Formats: sequence, structure tokens, C-alpha cells
Amino acid sequence: MLPTETSEWASKFPEASGERQSPIDILSRDAIFDPRLQQRPLLLNYVMCRETDVCNNGHTSECYATFIQLHRATAVSGGPFEAGHEYELTEFRFHWGKGNDRGSEHTVNSKAFPMELHLIHYNVTLYSSFEEAVGQPNGVSIIGLLVQVGKEHAGLKIITDQLEDIQYKGRQKTITSAFNPVCLLPDEMLRDFWSYNGSFTSPPCTEEVTWVMFRYPLTISFNQIEEFRRLRTHHKGELPPPEEDGALVDNFRPTQPVNGRRIVASFMQ
Repeated sequence: MLPTETSEWASKFPEASGERQSPIDILSRDAIFDPRLQQRPLLLNYVMCRETDVCNNGHTSECYATFIQLHRATAVSGGPFEAGHEYELTEFRFHWGKGNDRGSEHTVNSKAFPMELHLIHYNVTLYSSFEEAVGQPNGVSIIGLLVQVGKEHAGLKIITDQLEDIQYKGRQKTITSAFNPVCLLPDEMLRDFWSYNGSFTSPPCTEEVTWVMFRYPLTISFNQIEEFRRLRTHHKGELPPPEEDGALVDNFRPTQPVNGRRIVASFMQ
């Protein structure tokens, strides 16, 4: 079982006290424009999912996709990644707050957003599985999107409409409606991003993760984010700990020290 307070993680997971931890506060004035990121554009070739498994693990809402094309179905390449390397999407997960003033893991110029989405990939050029790639050089990449509240997101509705069925910890549902993760990405003309070397944001907080954080946020409706806030941290029939109300909210890790890491931008400030 995970320690409740993120500050206690290092006592059980030593890598959580490493020098390259995530998330971070992205200060736009400190990000360095790298023209090579425009010369080798980030390519995101997601395809339609045949099935999407949505799970409540008591900490986040996770989604695992089975793709119609079974071999390297979601090749991500270019941008900050080594030439010739491709990354395959393995899952995506959400982090959110109790209110709209917090919830994202990364912040931009100290501004938090109500939610953050992570698309997690592993390098299929170098490694045969996600487990093999974790903690290895150029092994894992995470594409992050900050999320704001506004109009309904039609593509994500396939997911949010099912969250009632996984309200309690341990619940899982398979969605058989066609779903393409590309719907979660900004328009092709709005794919400016920052990139840096960091870690997973949940234990064991393994490092050697290449982060790509999009500049422009994803927009979902108030009703959609409320569906996430209705999820529970405990199994059905159980009671939450006395000091908790059981609501699965504020499941984000606070920002970590940058420690002199280089943050590059694909765009001029």
C-alpha cells in the first residue's frame, strides 16, 4: 500500500528522492528554444482502438487500449526523441483536483490546472516490452496535456460516460466503442511543447522518462470532470479511513525541484 503523503514516498521508494523527479513547474522564461524540434517535428501516429479498458485503481483512472493494428500501432517519433526511435502507447491516465484551482501535476509559471492527462509510451526500437524499458535510457516517454474546464470534449465522452460503472476501487470496464487517442491531442497547428528529462509521478518514481508537455490545454466540460470526482478510493461495501471521505480527488504529486535540468521548447517564447 502506498504511503498517504507524497512526502513519505522516498522512505519506501528511494528513487522518489532523485535529482530528476517529476512533475515540475515549467517557467517559460527559463525554457530554451531548440530549433531542432521544428526541424524534426513530433510525429504522433495514433490509430483506432478496438477495445479500451478503463480501471479505477484507487489512485487514478487508468485506460489501456487494444488497437486494431496489433504491431507498432501507435508509433510516436521525432521531436526530442533520438532519430530512428519509435515509441508505442501503452496506457493513459488522469490526475485531477477537488476544485478547479488545482489538480494538474505540472504547473506553468506556477499556474495549476484542474486536471492533467498522461499518455505513456515505451521505446519499441530498443526494448521488447514496457517493463523492460522502464528505467532504461530512452526507454519511456510521457506526453502530458494540461486540462481546463469549458466546453464538452466529444472524443473523451466515450470514456467519461463509463466512469459511473467504475466508481469504486478495483472496478474495470471494457469499452467496445471505437476510440482513437488522437482526439485527445491539440490540433496539429497547436502542438507547441516543452520537453525535459524526468520521472514517473507515482511510485516508485523511476527516472529516465522523456517528458513532452503540450503548451495548449485540452478542454473538457464541468460535467465531464465531475464524473472523475465521483470516483472513490475504496472498494464497494468498505468504509474509507476515518479521516477521509473516500472521494478520489487531489491525486496529484506536488512539483519537484528542477535541479538545473534543461527544459527545451519547440517554439519561440
